Order: sequence, then structure tokens, then C-alpha cells
Amino acid sequence: MRISSYMKETIIGVLSFIVVVLFLFGLSFCYQYYKVFSATQSGKAEYAQADQNRQITIVEAQAANEAATSRALATIKIAEAEAQAEIARAKGVAEANRIIGEGLKGNEDYLRYLWIQSTKGQQVIYIPTEAGLPILEAGKR
Repeated sequence: MRISSYMKETIIGVLSFIVVVLFLFGLSFCYQYYKVFSATQSGKAEYAQADQNRQITIVEAQAANEAATSRALATIKIAEAEAQAEIARAKGVAEANRIIGEGLKGNEDYLRYLWIQSTKGQQVIYIPTEAGLPILEAGKR
């Protein structure tokens, strides 16, 4: 049996059409799976990015917390050192006052001398009264 050239062309045309239709059908079928695959991959990428951002936020918060704790501890240490220095100054002043107090006991002449020295350059007017005590604030009413 001999197939004419017209029949050959027709068979080739029909087969070509079937191949094209099958290719298009396969392409549309695969495209649906590709869309699902693409959406899945996109979701995984977004999830990974969100997880990474969350971990970065946690690390930053921990670092800020540690920095605040370090600053607070440094402030406490400074305050304690300042308190110790103030206590040492107070002890020194108390000891100096004790020494000065002991040195001035029974030394009225020296105290009178210091008072006279402190009034140098000032005009002091004494007004006698009945009790023999001066009025120091005569200008006040």
C-alpha cells in the first residue's frame, strides 16, 4: 500500500498538531505545579527572612540589656566609691575638729586674738547696757 504525498502531509500535519496540543497541555499542566512550587519556595524564603529578623532583634535586645546592666553596675560602683570618699573626708574633718577643739580648750587669749583678726577692717561700735553686754544688732528693729 502506497501512501500518497497528500496523505503523508496530512498525517504529518495531524501529528504535528497533536504534538503541539500535547506540548501546550503539558506546559499548562506543568505551569500549575510550577506556581505551587514557586509559592512554596517564596513562603520558605519569607519565613527564613522573618526568622532571621527575629533572631537579630533578640540578639540586639540582649546586647542592649547587657549594656544597661553594665552601665548600672558602673554607676553603683562610682556611687559606692564616692560614698567611701565622703566618709573618709568626714572622718578627717571630725579628727581635725577634735584636734582643734582640744587645742583651744582653756586658751581664751588665742580665741580673742582670732576674733580680733576677723574684725580687722570692719567698724565695730559697742554700746554698753545694764547687763554690761554690747548690743550687736542695734540697726535692726
